[in-house]
Amino acid sequence: MARNSTYNILMYSHDTYGLGHIRRTMAIAEHLKAPDVNVLILTGSPIAGRFSFPDQIDFVRIPGMIKKTNDEYLPLSIKINPAHAVDIRQNIITATAKTFQPDLFIVDKEPLGLKKEVLPTLLWFRRCLPRTKTILGLRDIMDDADTVKADWQKKGVYDILDQLYSEIWIYGNQELYDPIVQYDIPETVSKKMYFTGYIPRNIPGKDAARKMRKKYGVRENEKLVLVTTGGGGDGHSLMHTFLTMIESEPNPAPFKSVLISGPFMPRQEREHLFARAKRLGIRTWEFYQKMEEIMSAADLVVSMGGYNTICEILSQGTLSLVIPRETPRMEQLIRAQALHERQLVDYIPWHDMSPALLKTKIMNLLNHPQSFQNAISRFELTGLNFMRQRLSAFRAKED
Repeated sequence: MARNSTYNILMYSHDTYGLGHIRRTMAIAEHLKAPDVNVLILTGSPIAGRFSFPDQIDFVRIPGMIKKTNDEYLPLSIKINPAHAVDIRQNIITATAKTFQPDLFIVDKEPLGLKKEVLPTLLWFRRCLPRTKTILGLRDIMDDADTVKADWQKKGVYDILDQLYSEIWIYGNQELYDPIVQYDIPETVSKKMYFTGYIPRNIPGKDAARKMRKKYGVRENEKLVLVTTGGGGDGHSLMHTFLTMIESEPNPAPFKSVLISGPFMPRQEREHLFARAKRLGIRTWEFYQKMEEIMSAADLVVSMGGYNTICEILSQGTLSLVIPRETPRMEQLIRAQALHERQLVDYIPWHDMSPALLKTKIMNLLNHPQSFQNAISRFELTGLNFMRQRLSAFRAKED
């Protein structure tokens, strides 16, 4: 069969909950596309349709699943047996791969996919389409080392990495956190691991930031604080504490605020928070499609410090206060600590969060930003340049 001159990239993003996986996948897709490159995304995200997909990028929606425990997943919308839902997902993934016949297959985070749903596709590539490069893309930190090692041993992940993946891309900096050491990666796997650096996002121009600040009524010498909790499923406590901080002050806050709850915050929780915010004159959003625009306009972003949010904040060069969750994974806390050591963010441990401490940290960052700003300005996000270089190398070998 003659090779098509168009280079096909298939991306898998299981997206059981939250926004991080689909936003990271979209950022990568947008920067790998070219006039002769097609990108097709397999995703279970229920909000994939809310994003704008550029030409030559499309998605295949597989039935959504929601995580109940580390091992239990339930269908998000359709009322069928979970095993049947996974069978449907697996069949769609395999059929898409066989029909699309990608030159490059990028799997996000889960080496085997949800409930091993990607394994048949990986085996098919090795058996029937060995020219396809298979890539596992991992965020900088998965979880605490003991948990990851135990999980990977139980699931046979080390063997899968060795046998079924051409390369493993770590979307982070080795000097900040080294999973090769932390996760006891064997040499046969570590020699094909590449640290890409963090993945940058679009940077709006100064005019866009000025228009955004005008939109929210931020005066020239006034500060804007953005509070965002990613997908929002577990973000209520942070937003509740922030609003309590504002409510407890006898005088109006010395800064403007915008709250973005995330589309997965339970409706009752979100409506209660938004009603409180409205009484305080604070603007609120459930979902914001172009986060980079509002982050570029903000003087400070308060968040839980998920990988995707950190990349967006650092891309804009904006000050950041992180209150990382510690369950069901320690990933956000470990990242916050590593970034804080280099003054790239400030953070508050989840169990220490209070209105008083939140106010102290916010005001300190707004009034004394220089050391953090200096560190952020020196920090390079190299992820997309690295991936483009690898793509060029793959294609050069095929010519």
